[in-house]
Amino acid sequence: MSVIAEEVARVKPKAGADLELIDCDIHPYPKKRADLYQFLPREWRDHAETYGARGSQPFLSMMHIPRVQVARLDSEPEEGPAGSDLKMMQEQLLDYYDIKYGVLQPFGPGGGGNLLNPALANVMCSAVNDWQIAYFLDPEPRLKGSIVVPQEDAEASVREIERHAGNRQFVQIALHARSAEPLGKRRYWPIYEMAERANMPVIIHSSGYGQYPPSGAGWMSFYLEEHHSYAHTMQTAIVSMVMEGVFEEFPKLRFAAVEGGFAWAPPLGWRLDKVWARNRSETPHIKRPPSEYIRSNVWLATQPVEEPEVASQLGDVIDWIGDDRLLFATDYPHWDMDDPRYAFKYPLPRETQRKILSENAKEFFNLA
Repeated sequence: MSVIAEEVARVKPKAGADLELIDCDIHPYPKKRADLYQFLPREWRDHAETYGARGSQPFLSMMHIPRVQVARLDSEPEEGPAGSDLKMMQEQLLDYYDIKYGVLQPFGPGGGGNLLNPALANVMCSAVNDWQIAYFLDPEPRLKGSIVVPQEDAEASVREIERHAGNRQFVQIALHARSAEPLGKRRYWPIYEMAERANMPVIIHSSGYGQYPPSGAGWMSFYLEEHHSYAHTMQTAIVSMVMEGVFEEFPKLRFAAVEGGFAWAPPLGWRLDKVWARNRSETPHIKRPPSEYIRSNVWLATQPVEEPEVASQLGDVIDWIGDDRLLFATDYPHWDMDDPRYAFKYPLPRETQRKILSENAKEFFNLA
């Protein structure tokens, strides 16, 4: 991305001429730990500073992705990591691409499913939400926040959603993709019930620090392997939610998988339908073919956009998913972010462009 940034630095065209652009995947980070910890109750601030925010993944002193590939080389400010400087975010993303709205996807210790101490997870999620308001949402109205919840404690998650559901600065509820159990399990249903009641969508984001390895056989040797596994994480969550009956129980629930690509969705739907048709007596609570639930309740973020050798095949994938079920995402400021001008190597119809770049997000996030 840094090469592309240098290449286009001389000119600053809009991403889609007169097409509006809504970015559903922007990663903010604190400049320093104190920026986040100031929102913790004093006793928990002392606890975190003394004992640390102990995560559940084994490489506690290491990042889950290589340091050299975390971010665009031009996006690191003088102080703090990439994504921590609002002015740089405005210049490189919001202003540069003329973005109407951008949705924050916070990483870090407030991820909900990644802390061993459940009580600390509860207050840390609350701190992340307050930090978003103070450092990004209040000073920049174009940015919209995610209600980060401690999903392994459904009651605490509901309370945190209730605390912010009336605040239009927040447009979604964020769950950790690598959860303690598959996300269709009933332990998570109070969150979905509250989301449906609040008319707010639920999203999962790939990667991060989770309860378990991203593969079913343990930790991988290479980052490239883990990067590929993001799609598997998304599929696991969607299959669980469909087959456990989440969308049958909560038919108005809107759910999205962010930063896992989307070309895997058609074969997933085909296979689920085939197996369900032959074994439907096992799941009498599933009233429709699984692919129908995917089409009616699941949205997919575009990044990273797949690039088949036969470019027209991308159009076939979009036709199966439905051009009304894709949300555009850049993944700023990460190294593999998608530039909205170059993300699609296949010439999409203008109406499809309009839906993917903004109209679908307006519906999904309830944005005017």
